[in-house]
Amino acid sequence: MGRFRGAVERLAAAQKPARGVSLYSRYVNRPAGRLLAAAAYTARMTPNQVTAVSAAFTFAGVVMTAVLPPSHALAAGVYAALAVGFALDSADGQLARLTGGGSPAGEWLDHVVDCAKALALHMAVLVAFYRHFDVSDPLVLLVPVAFQFAAVLIFFGGILTEQLKRRTAAAGAPAAPPSTVRSLVLLPVDYGVFCLVFLFLGDRELFTALYCALLAVHLLFLAAFLVKWYRELSVPAR
Repeated sequence: MGRFRGAVERLAAAQKPARGVSLYSRYVNRPAGRLLAAAAYTARMTPNQVTAVSAAFTFAGVVMTAVLPPSHALAAGVYAALAVGFALDSADGQLARLTGGGSPAGEWLDHVVDCAKALALHMAVLVAFYRHFDVSDPLVLLVPVAFQFAAVLIFFGGILTEQLKRRTAAAGAPAAPPSTVRSLVLLPVDYGVFCLVFLFLGDRELFTALYCALLAVHLLFLAAFLVKWYRELSVPAR
């Protein structure tokens, strides 16, 4: 128990900066990931093992979404699998910082799994729409395709921009303080908030409406992000 408590305290003191993180990730997912990272540390797991467990939970939710007919029980199970997978996705990085066991290969694995889940989850929704939702308008089947496009492009664009900004950033430049307003604005495009939509998978009409609403928000954010990232990278390094 002392090992677990000590790990929690050390993790709390070594959190990544909260800039650019939504309120959900800052106050829900990271604290949950901290506890899971401490538990993994106590069990002497490696960060890559935690990543693998995260992928197992996430893809269990993906398979359930695609294969099983919608119900309220299914909705609870899918949400639990996705939420735990997301918390473990935070835990692997925190465990790496705690143990000093991070590596380029581990970071690569984490990003590949993140990209795979962004692709697979929307594919699962597409299959569910086709098999279980009695879609009357075939155009509805394009909604998960568009959502997948937006989600993957936001993910890839954000990762690439972060890497390029690191390359050109001035050494020792102080990080900007986190903004509560920005964290609030980013909530609609937080993966954790997206997972919450699956709590309504048992109600076909409500789930479809919420899913479409989030798609619209993602498309708006995608356009804003692309302009913002391009402008940031266009500024000459000092």
